[in-house]
Amino acid sequence: MLPISPSYLLYYLPLIIAIALVFGGTRHENTKLIVQHALQTGRWITGFMGIIFIVVCILNWLL
Repeated sequence: MLPISPSYLLYYLPLIIAIALVFGGTRHENTKLIVQHALQTGRWITGFMGIIFIVVCILNWLL
């Protein structure tokens, strides 16, 4: 697996925050609901990316 510089991992957090807030903002007008939806979306995206990371690591280990 190609090594990734730790500085690239710093882009992950702002990207997830931006995606989650925009997605929540398009669904609701109340700030409290936007933040709740953004947190749920952020957890979903993080879990999805974690699963993809695990699959790639397993494939790398097998090949």
